[in-house]
Amino acid sequence: MLTKVFVPRLGEGVEEVNLTKWLKAVGDAVQELEPLLEVNTDKVDTEIPAPASGILLQILFAEGASARVGDVLAIIGAATEQVNTEKQMASAETPKMGFISPIVAKIAAENSIDLSQLKGSGRNGRITKNDALKSLERGKATEAPKKQKTEEQTALAPEPPAPGSLIPHTAIRRSIARHMVESKQTSPHVLTIMEADLSRVIAHRNAHKTTFAKDGLNLTFTAYFMQAITAGLKTYPQVNSSWSNEGLLIHKAINLGMATSLGEDGLIVPVIKGADSLSLLGMARAVNDLANRARARKLQPDEVRGGTFTLTNHGISGSLFAFPVINQPQCGILGIGALQKRVMVVADELGRDSIAIRPMIYLSFVFDHRILDGASADWFLAKVKETLENWA
Repeated sequence: MLTKVFVPRLGEGVEEVNLTKWLKAVGDAVQELEPLLEVNTDKVDTEIPAPASGILLQILFAEGASARVGDVLAIIGAATEQVNTEKQMASAETPKMGFISPIVAKIAAENSIDLSQLKGSGRNGRITKNDALKSLERGKATEAPKKQKTEEQTALAPEPPAPGSLIPHTAIRRSIARHMVESKQTSPHVLTIMEADLSRVIAHRNAHKTTFAKDGLNLTFTAYFMQAITAGLKTYPQVNSSWSNEGLLIHKAINLGMATSLGEDGLIVPVIKGADSLSLLGMARAVNDLANRARARKLQPDEVRGGTFTLTNHGISGSLFAFPVINQPQCGILGIGALQKRVMVVADELGRDSIAIRPMIYLSFVFDHRILDGASADWFLAKVKETLENWA
């Protein structure tokens, strides 16, 4: 008996997935519920298990291709069974690439060829075995030697590409590009910047990070920034909103997105749900958990959805100012610059000025000008600044 492997619904609103990696090849034996392939949606990698035990007879979508919920990805059956490709595999026909034969799909899956980027030479533009083999040869001819990189080198900067080479887009990079363009086309972005003195935050962190460490938590500055944003959103709920043609939707919950770097693979934004109900300890725990699982590619699709505001800490790489792109349909995004000790003019209780060295950061707030004007945006940002500078 033949068993079809369908694209399952992986989360609310998820209609399409990108195939990132087949974990089995045609002809391999598979066990029921054994991981069969990895797919990506909203930049989250998810394993799809085999629905039955048997032999993987056909792969219908190659790595790099897109498939919609309900599409047939593969066929599992007994080794003696034959697959009627004309009748049972009609779902292998896609609007973008047309029918993909089993041999072409196998070549593409085993060699990470993105069939959507190939121009077929067959009838009606069909991609043939020869097209796939030529693409494979071109890839081998232009592939630059890969050097072994240490973890530290990877964290500092990616290895530069070879001059004249073509770097295929990953599913994550395509998703990022699509969202960035859509965001800029959707709302007018405006930037406002303030600076904040982190003296009190640093003192508080130094006094409590050992206690947090006993609970297995790393008390990062991100937890403080998230708490300050929450204070700003509670004071000015209009910033925790989304635009619609009917009116402004003020969100009941404060769900904070946390932009997390994936190195050369781009970034992902896990969401801390109900951030306004968390203490600093609870926030630190959520930040640690989501950041670690994001980098380990262990997030679930629902954990990157439903955000109402986003934080991005671009200062990690030394950046002072930034103009982040809004994560639609949110009202705004706050960027945190690099922490620097700077000479500042400070006043004492009697109003007398003096020179002092203070740990300073720049806060870059990008907002949807349809929702906020300059004054209301600055009120929110001033509350974030005030919360950080008066931390007790």
